[in-house]
Amino acid sequence: MYDKTFEEVFERFRTIPFNEDFDMIVAIANGGIIPAAILNQRLNIEIQLLKINLRDSNQKPKYDSPQLMAPIDFDYKNKRILLVEDRVKTGASLLYACKLLEGATYVKTFAVNGKADYALYNEDCFKFPWLL
Repeated sequence: MYDKTFEEVFERFRTIPFNEDFDMIVAIANGGIIPAAILNQRLNIEIQLLKINLRDSNQKPKYDSPQLMAPIDFDYKNKRILLVEDRVKTGASLLYACKLLEGATYVKTFAVNGKADYALYNEDCFKFPWLL
């Protein structure tokens, strides 16, 4: 498996074009936290966490469907949201998150790797350079 360097991944973060403006970044915790923080440095907008869980630390499904692990404690109504996840495999967590965020002006999805409105990569699994 080919691992990407932080520099090559970061260059994609720096140069990916966004076609919309956003009011807020919503990170799917835990995987979306680091990508959301990097995007925050570029876009300079607030970050909120959506605590959803589907898989364990070995990426094996832990539940039949994604679960909300803590109440949503931020106002997303009428906001333009960039929803951030690290890896999209089935899309179940993104779909569930979009459903939870109904009432937003719009929700666009971002993934470091996988299928999303904005994706840095959509290829075989690789280890993210920020993981130990």
